[in-house]
Amino acid sequence: MGKAIEITDSNFDEIIKQDKPVLVDFTAQWCGPCKMIAPMIDELAGEYEGKAVIGKLDVDNNQETSIKFGVRSIPTLLLFKNGEVVDKQVGAVPKSTLVEKIDLNI
Repeated sequence: MGKAIEITDSNFDEIIKQDKPVLVDFTAQWCGPCKMIAPMIDELAGEYEGKAVIGKLDVDNNQETSIKFGVRSIPTLLLFKNGEVVDKQVGAVPKSTLVEKIDLNI
């Protein structure tokens, strides 16, 4: 079983500028839908190891990045490629939806 990496304001830019797709789950401890998709995000981290980077960013502890990308609702999932947002998903979605988005960008 994989584990999504922890993304913070301080390591965010470095992580998203990789040459593979990076899925960032903007989340919070108090968010019910975020807790629902958390196991799925960790599963994706294991399944895409070496092919994509899957991470979680706590919006309460990393407000700078959340504000920069206009994250108002959580969970918000942003998919980056070469440092640019290539896809955005707001709200809890089935795993297959995220798999499709990641696969399109590998």
